Amino acid sequence: MILDRYFARRFIQSFLLIGAIFLTLIMLVDLIEQIRRFEGNDVSFGQLIQLMLLSAPGAISQILPLLMILSTIVLFIGLARSSELVVTRATGRSGIRALAAPLAVALVIGIFTVTTLNPIVAATSIRYQQLYDSYRTEGSTTLSLSGEGLWLRQGDAQGQSVIHATGFSAETNTLFGVTILTYGPDGEPVERIQATSAQLQEEFWLLQQVKTWPLDGTQNPETVAKSVQRLRIPTTLTGERIRDSLGRSSSISIYDLPNRIRDLGQAGFATKQYEVWLQVELARPLFLVAMVLVGAAFTMRHTRFGGTGLSVLTAVLLGFALYFVRNFAQILGENGQIPVALAAWAPPFASILLTIGLLLHAEDG
Repeated sequence: MILDRYFARRFIQSFLLIGAIFLTLIMLVDLIEQIRRFEGNDVSFGQLIQLMLLSAPGAISQILPLLMILSTIVLFIGLARSSELVVTRATGRSGIRALAAPLAVALVIGIFTVTTLNPIVAATSIRYQQLYDSYRTEGSTTLSLSGEGLWLRQGDAQGQSVIHATGFSAETNTLFGVTILTYGPDGEPVERIQATSAQLQEEFWLLQQVKTWPLDGTQNPETVAKSVQRLRIPTTLTGERIRDSLGRSSSISIYDLPNRIRDLGQAGFATKQYEVWLQVELARPLFLVAMVLVGAAFTMRHTRFGGTGLSVLTAVLLGFALYFVRNFAQILGENGQIPVALAAWAPPFASILLTIGLLLHAEDG
């Protein structure tokens, strides 16, 4: 038990040290990128620092598998150089048994990532996008979903428009059962528009079977209402911005994903991407455990055998390969080519089985 605590402490120290180094580098690179993006905009250095800090949790979440591999490599190379692994085996404890503490720490970090870091990343991603849009002065957009349909707000210097729709086709960027309320720069309502559909085209909405009511308050709106077959309404929105407003799967807390999947389905959106992401996040602790096993499979050997650099390179490359396989399986799942559960859970289990096989071969021949 004392030995397990020692290995766990050494692993945590390696993880925190490597994590701090990578976080510093990521923040510096991101700050330079923010300065480049907002060159010529009236954005202060403090606001750029804020954007950098908001993007940091998401970056750390993405590189966690790499941190796990490198932490394991640093741990076991250090133990091998000090002959502590030799002493551990001399006490009758196998190398695989020595992995129990690092694996337990990796599992705890994975659970913490899913339960705590995931909501933090979701919140900071949303805030980052809000600030980014406001600093770029491209007009604000807000989209929300409920059982009553889809609500979208678009705006520019001329005023705001609130759009409600009962359905949406992601393939054609078309809203159905549309009601639009437009407001002037002073916040007063200007016009109410109803249409059977509204298709998003380049720089405008194309409305079909439209009825409009002026809301200037000088007369009865119904008496001066107009009906037209088609109507164009300018917009700064694009299909990509609508999807970003809906929220990328990574910008939605794992606690909110089930409700978001339900609301997206009711509004006519495809939900496969969100379903796969939910399962991938739940499987993340196992994948981090697999990364520890990858790092250990090539470094739990005494340094006198040589080839340490090649072993480290092999471990890192295998880790990247498994990470690529996981992402590829995720894409296949999002496209509906393989089942959701298979896309999310097969890569971690396959990685664990592969690395256990390598460890058994290294330990027992």
